[in-house]
Amino acid sequence: MRMEDLDDRSRPQYYDRQLADLDAIGVDWDGDVLHQSTRIDRYEQIFAELIARGLLYECYCTRRELADVASAPHRPPGCYAGTCRDLTEAEREEGRAKLAGMNRGPAYRLRAEVDELEVIDRLAGRYTGAVDDFVIRRGDGAYSYNFVSVVDDGDFGVTQIVRADDLLPSTPRQVYLQRLLGYETPEYIHVPLVLNLDGVRLAKRDGAVTLTDLAAFGWDPRSVRALLLESLGLPADADLADIAPEVIPREPWLLDVAALELGPRA
Repeated sequence: MRMEDLDDRSRPQYYDRQLADLDAIGVDWDGDVLHQSTRIDRYEQIFAELIARGLLYECYCTRRELADVASAPHRPPGCYAGTCRDLTEAEREEGRAKLAGMNRGPAYRLRAEVDELEVIDRLAGRYTGAVDDFVIRRGDGAYSYNFVSVVDDGDFGVTQIVRADDLLPSTPRQVYLQRLLGYETPEYIHVPLVLNLDGVRLAKRDGAVTLTDLAAFGWDPRSVRALLLESLGLPADADLADIAPEVIPREPWLLDVAALELGPRA
């Protein structure tokens, strides 16, 4: 179990509740909970190795500048255009001075040598996505999700990753970094999101979306588990260990939160 708690907004009460919710519906894990906040030294080590190999460069672009500059030609929206990739030393000094006046340092980007990469997903099949010079460390010193997740997965021998399909476009970047660092590539299974009736990803503002919320409307862990299995077309007594990814619907699950607040069906 890995707790991704590098965000400044992370609080112990948030992840304690998440762990309690998982335990309540019968999802367990091996060993102690790993907190990313305890692994900063490891991230620093890998970061230094990438620097030594010449695989990172400083980026001085502000968020506004990134928003104003178009993506790289013939690349998907959001791909970095390489503005800071091949600057002269004088230009780099100018960039550092600009950011120093804003009390921040440069970000560090990976110097990617490919434009795209094909990955295999158990549900999506073959998927080819963009690989740009993505951020490894932000200007505030925080390491990016793409970086720390690859290091953690590789260090702890993760062999299968199941996650929401909105992260499928990030997978080619992560696989590219895995190969640079000598890690094995795990099996990927990207599953559809849970959306509200407007087709928007569920958020706290939608109402009863956590086990704690649902408990106030009469939902116990067993009925929540049955609801989740129903979304897969499976009976309430199905064994989680026997569920094959192939039974997962390919379309998002549209969840009527207002109906949940009426309580479980008899």
